[in-house]
Amino acid sequence: MRITIQGADKLARKLREKSQTDFIAVSQKNARDIYARSQRAGGTPVGETAQLRLSAKYQGDEVGYGVHYAPHVEYGHRLVNGGYVPGQYFLKQNVDTQRPIYKQDLLEKIRE
Repeated sequence: MRITIQGADKLARKLREKSQTDFIAVSQKNARDIYARSQRAGGTPVGETAQLRLSAKYQGDEVGYGVHYAPHVEYGHRLVNGGYVPGQYFLKQNVDTQRPIYKQDLLEKIRE
């Protein structure tokens, strides 16, 4: 005896599309959250011009900083006179703060 389910392939395809759409929506929401946090006090180091904070951008599910010196502030850098300025890890801290929120958002979408 053989049982055939009509439309199973179509249903599977629609479920995959919905899952992908949900994943993208959650990723984009969390990128917006990271960006928004970068614009608040303490989210991004602010020097005399606030150029670093102003260079923060997000597009889709990507967040980053546009100024050339952003990695040096994030990770630290050497000085010409031989000294060292330690990194501030502002982006890492922001991502670490968002990580449990992202996980919770994904779990909620899976439950829907």
